[in-house]
Amino acid sequence: MRKSKIIEDMSIYEASAFWDEHDFSEFDDVQEVRDIKFHLIKKKYVGLDLNISLKIRKQARKLQITEDALINEWLREKAEA
Repeated sequence: MRKSKIIEDMSIYEASAFWDEHDFSEFDDVQEVRDIKFHLIKKKYVGLDLNISLKIRKQARKLQITEDALINEWLREKAEA
């Protein structure tokens, strides 16, 4: 029996609840992926002053990018200078 209900942009909690009550076998067009290749990027986390962190968060929201992306961009510019 094919279900036509498609949920887009669900949160992790909504997805968890959905899959607690559903199974892949209920969907004809869903296939299990068996061979996935990915590359993990190692990261180093550092402590930031709370005031600096708040300024970074504000600037990242203004630019519509993540805080990590903004910090990496700034540090890359400094490192290459």
